[in-house]
Amino acid sequence: MRRILPSLTALQCFEAAARHSSITRAAEELNMTQSAVSRQIRNLEDFLQRKLFRRVKQRIVLTPVGEVYAGEIRAVLDRAETATVQVMAYHNRGGLLTVACLPTFGSRWLVPRLSRFTEKHPDIQLNLITQIRPFDFSEESADIAIHFGAESWPGAQSHRLMGEDIAPVCAPRLLEGRGPLTPDRIREFTLLQHSTRPRAWQEWCAAEGVTGLDAFVGPRFEHFHLVAQAAVAGLGMAILPLFLIQDELASGALVRPFAQAIRSSHSYYVVYPDHKADLPGVRAFRDWILSEAAETLELVR
Repeated sequence: MRRILPSLTALQCFEAAARHSSITRAAEELNMTQSAVSRQIRNLEDFLQRKLFRRVKQRIVLTPVGEVYAGEIRAVLDRAETATVQVMAYHNRGGLLTVACLPTFGSRWLVPRLSRFTEKHPDIQLNLITQIRPFDFSEESADIAIHFGAESWPGAQSHRLMGEDIAPVCAPRLLEGRGPLTPDRIREFTLLQHSTRPRAWQEWCAAEGVTGLDAFVGPRFEHFHLVAQAAVAGLGMAILPLFLIQDELASGALVRPFAQAIRSSHSYYVVYPDHKADLPGVRAFRDWILSEAAETLELVR
């Protein structure tokens, strides 16, 4: 079946004009004449049978439908550009492998180890992408992902990498003059919250028998590294996976005021779509990261 698609040139002209709110600047960016850009946009509007721009004094402004379309087309062009650059960088080597992971896990655990993978598999070109929300293999270009949560993932194969122990940590100066602390004294501190782990404090308090405390109240941060930095800055008490803050604990930037740590109810998994299970790059990365995770578990025991 033939796809219902306008020309790529028309889409590029429309996206550039929408981004700049100017035919002139779009023409300069694309190295085209203003009349050529205008003609491409008119052709696109004729194809869609919708007006995408309206004139406001000396500027062009997106219509409501044009604004929606511009966002979708920009995302499509961005993905096409990324794919093109990847292929241009390929040079007939062993393959491209796009790995998706959570930002803090990627920066603090995965990236410091990646040189060992590239040394072992120099023919595989890695592309690393990060995001907080769950990965959707049907909509995204990732070949393999590091996922934190439950093991089940429809249409994909998963292998457990590791669990995590979480514990309260803070800057040393927050403890000055307080003497020995019991878990119940957690109520004396501001609790730093992580957006994707909203129940972490509640789980710790339940495990330690702390009652009568609203464990959801406190400044909220989207990324683990922001929570860690807020704790280092003395903004409050954070509850974090211990294996992700080994540097801060070793340097003394963060300390553990309580001996108690709890095991998270979820784990990290390496996952990949069923239809990519036999790709050499996927198999190589899966085997390598499982080995690295096993080594990490040995070190923290």
